[in-house]
Amino acid sequence: MIKVENLSKHFSYYKKEVGLMNSVKNLFSRELLIKKAVDNISFEIEEGEIVGFLGPNGAGKTTTLKMLSGILHPTAGEAKISGFVPWERKKDYKKMFSIIMGQKNQLWWDLPANESLYLNKCIYEINDKDFNDILLDLTDMLDVKEQLGIQVRRLSLGERMKFELIAALLHKPRVIFLDEPTIGLDIISQKKIRDFLKTYNRSNKTTILLTSHYMKDIEDLCKRTIVINQGKVVFDGEPSKINEKVGSKKVMRIQFGDNYSEHSFLPFGSIKEFDGINLSIEVEKNSVGEYLKIILNHFNVLDFTIEDVSIEESIASLYGKEGANELNSQVS
Repeated sequence: MIKVENLSKHFSYYKKEVGLMNSVKNLFSRELLIKKAVDNISFEIEEGEIVGFLGPNGAGKTTTLKMLSGILHPTAGEAKISGFVPWERKKDYKKMFSIIMGQKNQLWWDLPANESLYLNKCIYEINDKDFNDILLDLTDMLDVKEQLGIQVRRLSLGERMKFELIAALLHKPRVIFLDEPTIGLDIISQKKIRDFLKTYNRSNKTTILLTSHYMKDIEDLCKRTIVINQGKVVFDGEPSKINEKVGSKKVMRIQFGDNYSEHSFLPFGSIKEFDGINLSIEVEKNSVGEYLKIILNHFNVLDFTIEDVSIEESIASLYGKEGANELNSQVS
């Protein structure tokens, strides 16, 4: 469904130093700099896949999505989605995909949600019967039928996000680009959005490319993850594989019955959180049993849990390696 080959997007800008003299100097001589937002990436996604697209801020995720949706023209490389070249912006291609950006709205702020949805019906040339049937199904699935007549600005953030999804799905796209769709939502709203996307994907075999900083979104929805860093793909595989490669540690969360000093636990590992009573400490996986036995014997422990290091932290450790090539060699 999606095939990307050696895709790149470079932005040029000029360097300017502070001060009046430097401003005058720049009138005659300026240093041109190139930012490689996306640098020669390649991947393929099959029809019906939900793929997580991860990376730190500035890694090139949103730039890639904008090229695949035809908003930006690439500097180099090729991409085809169901045979279409995105930046040619053909009408048939526009009708087969949707892009949802969690920090940008497509609904009209001062209109009721149903008015904005009707506008999308007209834009995508959806007949009345299909529109009514699809709208009924989607509002039922997302439980927002009662909010259809309410102004968008009076809706909660979770309700607005649900209507953003409905607006994007009215024309039954075959490909959906989701850029931070659950950003700012509470845990319950995030779960409802994830459950809806899973159900919709199973029913319609829709191909979904998802970016998110909430690793729960990736863990629940995606069997495959593409990690991008400094414009390059540094990992492509199962999310759990990241933990297998760099997850040589465990997190011990312990609640004590008395107050203790942080210095008592420094020899065990890296302390993540500690308030005197509640301790979160990252330790070597092979040492968990030994350290736990020592702590239980010498401290007043009320409760404890042992957890894997989150995928998010594992990915963060990948970002910390030296260079994309080293990252790729360690994870592939």
